[in-house]
Amino acid sequence: MRFDKTELEGAWLIHLEPRWDIRGFFARTFSVDEFQAHGLETNFPQHSVSLSLRKGSLRGMHFQRPPHGEVKLVRALSGAIWDVIIDLRPDSRTFRRWQGFELSAENASQLYIPKGFAHGFQTLTDNVHVNYLISAFHAPDAAAGVRHDDAAFGITWPLPVTVISEKDLLWPDFQDRA
Repeated sequence: MRFDKTELEGAWLIHLEPRWDIRGFFARTFSVDEFQAHGLETNFPQHSVSLSLRKGSLRGMHFQRPPHGEVKLVRALSGAIWDVIIDLRPDSRTFRRWQGFELSAENASQLYIPKGFAHGFQTLTDNVHVNYLISAFHAPDAAAGVRHDDAAFGITWPLPVTVISEKDLLWPDFQDRA
């Protein structure tokens, strides 16, 4: 694996290094030793997957409030997504900044998202499977989010939104949070 720092403090874009032969390829997607060498989380007790059927679907922007923060390792298993993270850590030098990444089955990249970040994505193709390794068990009472179109962040999405949940449409403005 190749680990590339992103513009946002503590977030990493991780590229698989496939070993090809006549059958196809084999690649590591996770190694405790390599993650520890970069000072990253290595305990992921919850693994999840999502399926988004339509191109343009948007999921996010989600996070867990402290003390239930989650580190996530996200990868597209089929199709492609525009994956966006926002640094919501008030003490961070990159507070309120966002960055987007194309993750696809083809490019085999994955995104390491630290605690204190909001996360969401838009599908760039139909029938997208996304895999998540998560460092903490979901705590429903700590679930929170910010709107995908909140002016406090000015996120640029690549496509018109075709499908979004009512819950994701109703998150409050970031500036209104206590």
